[in-house]
Amino acid sequence: MKRISLLGSTGSIGVQTLAVVEAFPERLEVVALAAGHNISKLAEQVRRFRPARVSVADEAGAAELRNHIGAWDVQIGVGDEGLEAVATQPAELVVAGLVGAVGLRPTLAAIRAGRDIALANKEVMVMAGALVLREIRAQGVRLLPVDSEHSAIFQALEGQRPEDVERLVLTASGGPLRTWEAERLARATVAEALAHPNWKMGPKITIDSATLMNKVLEVIEARWLFNVPPERIEVVVHPQSIVHSLVEFVDGSVLAQLGPPDMRIPFALALTYPERLPLEGRRLDRAAVGSLDFESPDLERFPALHLGYAALRGSEAAPAVLNAVNEVTVDAFLRGMIGFTDIASTTEAVLDAHLGRHRGEVVRDLEDVMEADAWARRMAREQLGFPLGVEAGART
Repeated sequence: MKRISLLGSTGSIGVQTLAVVEAFPERLEVVALAAGHNISKLAEQVRRFRPARVSVADEAGAAELRNHIGAWDVQIGVGDEGLEAVATQPAELVVAGLVGAVGLRPTLAAIRAGRDIALANKEVMVMAGALVLREIRAQGVRLLPVDSEHSAIFQALEGQRPEDVERLVLTASGGPLRTWEAERLARATVAEALAHPNWKMGPKITIDSATLMNKVLEVIEARWLFNVPPERIEVVVHPQSIVHSLVEFVDGSVLAQLGPPDMRIPFALALTYPERLPLEGRRLDRAAVGSLDFESPDLERFPALHLGYAALRGSEAAPAVLNAVNEVTVDAFLRGMIGFTDIASTTEAVLDAHLGRHRGEVVRDLEDVMEADAWARRMAREQLGFPLGVEAGART
């Protein structure tokens, strides 16, 4: 029986992870859950999985949860301390499924406590990839990617020599606005940007898919996860979302991982690696798929994509800056406060300002990362003319 702690239990990542756990109760046990403000859903999860410990965003949420679950014997934590308590609860695996920068501290706490990590919270590696890798090596724990793209690369690299890898190729669906003209993109509504044709994801991740910012973050994450320089990481648009990513080798051969767009597959692999679980659900019908299409991303209509490469070349803190501004602007777009194209343009402006002052600097510790994050959020709000109270947050 493998014990699992789950950070971000009420978001789309957490819900799908728990669906896998529930399907294999003889193999997997949930011992701790962390959520944000969705107390009714968390209460339902507590009743179903009976964890020893849970965490919520604040004391009001804790009081509400106690009312929901009554006298059940479960320890309830709040805020950052609560997240770290869940992350360090005795377990074999911590699933890092929070959305955004809020996941960095508890994930580092889990690593330092000697826990293996199933990583779905891509911002952890985006913000502090070099720092996280140092901790992973120091503690001797495993880092298992959960994103479909990084899981695909992880699988294609299995048994291969690192020196034989020519490049990594991340596939992008292109999102719901892939074929829109530039003028129409500027008028895209929240509902239109959330209407993803292939994947069911949370709102923040879905908007990142629409701007292609998710590929920006994935390029940065891949650079650290697989120790490949950014110039050897490529992005290609693949609308069908059947090929989840590819690895090209020095002899010209290419290995790809294919499957239906079902996030349970990479979740399940990370939960029980190196074993695979016999998941129920639709299988890939090769004949029905017919043809698979690939195209280069249009950087004029989707300018965000080049920002990841610029950040990786700029400074070790630059990816944290990029991520922070994206969180603020996506949150503002979801609230109807800015336009769709303002997300990328504001992110680029703040990133340029950072690189003008800090090009080439290295990250010494977590405080350097958090300082860059806080500075970027202030700059983004100033750039957009927002009051200090406008803040992006984890949507769990």
